[in-house]
Amino acid sequence: MWSREELKTKAKEVLKKIYWKAFLVSIIIGLVGNNNSNPIISNFNILSDYIDSDANNNIFLDLNFVLITLTTFLIILLIISLIRIFLGYCLKVGGTRYFVQSAQYKDNKKCFRFGFDSDNYIGIVKTMLLTDIFIFLWSLLLIIPGIIKSYAYRMVPYILADNPNIGAKKAIALSNEMTRGHKFDIFVLDLSFIGWYLLGTLALFIGTLFVMPYENATNAELYLVLRKNALENNLCTYEDLLLNQQILDDNNDIW
Repeated sequence: MWSREELKTKAKEVLKKIYWKAFLVSIIIGLVGNNNSNPIISNFNILSDYIDSDANNNIFLDLNFVLITLTTFLIILLIISLIRIFLGYCLKVGGTRYFVQSAQYKDNKKCFRFGFDSDNYIGIVKTMLLTDIFIFLWSLLLIIPGIIKSYAYRMVPYILADNPNIGAKKAIALSNEMTRGHKFDIFVLDLSFIGWYLLGTLALFIGTLFVMPYENATNAELYLVLRKNALENNLCTYEDLLLNQQILDDNNDIW
């Protein structure tokens, strides 16, 4: 079992040596979408909010304006989605790998290049896209199922950071098993950062950027714990995650 205090303590120790690099990596991860974001849902929410606000001003009385506006937003939505899919997914997995490698005190260089490697790119894009589609479909059943599944699939980018070619179905299923019985605790872990983010907003929201490395480092520590549990409970093999038994044992002595 794990505790928030333990994860955060280890995250702080890691950040002491890499904070400013971790800060830059976190900015990139934040730009392409955090762990709980869904590009499909987010873009539709933006469109919905815009329509609602303009409806209040009776702008949509002009049918031509309606068509032009909707067409423009659909084009923007498509462009954003394509950027997120073909660029953002790989950057996200690369940034995730940076924090996982750093948490194990391993070489964390060239992590962003990792996602765009010809042997890794397709596997990452396919798996991340299928994950987002599943979360979107669950969200259609009401928001709660979508939130639950977003936590169930939380570890997918981390699994891909270990093995980008594990396969979409296997990565999603493994993440689901890893987070089984831990979803509420992970939710509480997320809530524990709200205070820091609220303090960050006092500095014209810029302060929130400095909290992101702390949260990302903590989530990497969480993955290492859940990964260790999965291996010990035979939910996956070392080969599934391209891990070396001896190296993993050495790095997990602290647990």
